[in-house]
Amino acid sequence: MKSIGEVTAIHRLRHPKLVRLLGWCHEEKELLLVYEFMVNRSLHDHLHKVQNTTLPWPIRYKIVLDLGAALHHCHEGGEPQLVHGDINPRNVMLDSSFSAKLGDFCLTRLIEHCRSPSESRMCGGTSATGYAYMHRLITGQVMPWSDVYSFGVILLEVASGRRSFRPYGEESLAGWVWQMYRRNDLLDAADRRLGGDFDACEMECMLLVGLWCAHPDYSLRPSIGQAMSVLLADDPLPKPLPPLLPCDLLDNNRPIVSSTKTN
Repeated sequence: MKSIGEVTAIHRLRHPKLVRLLGWCHEEKELLLVYEFMVNRSLHDHLHKVQNTTLPWPIRYKIVLDLGAALHHCHEGGEPQLVHGDINPRNVMLDSSFSAKLGDFCLTRLIEHCRSPSESRMCGGTSATGYAYMHRLITGQVMPWSDVYSFGVILLEVASGRRSFRPYGEESLAGWVWQMYRRNDLLDAADRRLGGDFDACEMECMLLVGLWCAHPDYSLRPSIGQAMSVLLADDPLPKPLPPLLPCDLLDNNRPIVSSTKTN
């Protein structure tokens, strides 16, 4: 259960790309959080549940920029600085104009607390399957680079239209996209429902940044600020990713753990 101090910190967050926490009720051992209503529900609904409709490419690109802006504010621009801890399409909410806001801060931790091993474990619950880096699931650590991994998986999901988690032992979404990259057929990963109606440069950028963020070695992932600079075309695409990255590490969820990065 979250502490009142953590809820108060979340309530202090003010950013147009964050779902606003309106209030809370703490009775006995139950904590209820009240958020603003988002009329178009979640990104997950529009990618995988709404029938006979497909999100156009410009809306998809704007959604990931909105999500990146929200995450950048949490990690680097806000006060207090926070790690969200449960980024997945069900928590990316859409308003009436399909602008995206990041919501559901139930696993959020203060970054200053996350730097301490004793304070870096999740508080109850688990992240949606396919979006949590296995090192976090194994150790319980919630760090900024955990959020970056989840952001990368969402980029791949928005671009491809495929679910992040495929049952029955099939390869992960990141592993599947990496196979396309290795064959130099990256654009083949684009969502076929778009019928080719997308900006090829933006599609390539989203897929490459997604792979960069979901790299199994967290020391080689960008910060959310670096990823956003590429998505906004302020910086060039990342250097070529290694074509022989061991995809089995992604597919089998065995993490490469590096000790060179601490935040």
